[in-house]
Amino acid sequence: MRRAAVQSSSIATVGYDEEEQVLEIVFSDGRVYHFLEVPPERVLSLLRAESKGRFLNTEIKPNFGHRAVGRRWS
Repeated sequence: MRRAAVQSSSIATVGYDEEEQVLEIVFSDGRVYHFLEVPPERVLSLLRAESKGRFLNTEIKPNFGHRAVGRRWS
C-alpha cells in the first residue's frame, strides 16, 4: 500500500491499495481505519481537497464501509 503524509489537523497519512480499493486513513491520534471499495478518483479528490477532514466526513464516511484496524504510534 502506498502512503502519503498530508496537511491536515486530523489526518496524518493517507494510504491506498488500488487493486483492493482500500483507503487507509491514519488519524493524528494514531487510530487507523480502512475504507472499503473506494474508487481511485475519490482518493484523488480527497488528496486534492482543501480540507481533507471535511472531505472524509462528508464524502467518504457516509458512502463507504469501514473498519478500525488498530492504532499506530510514531
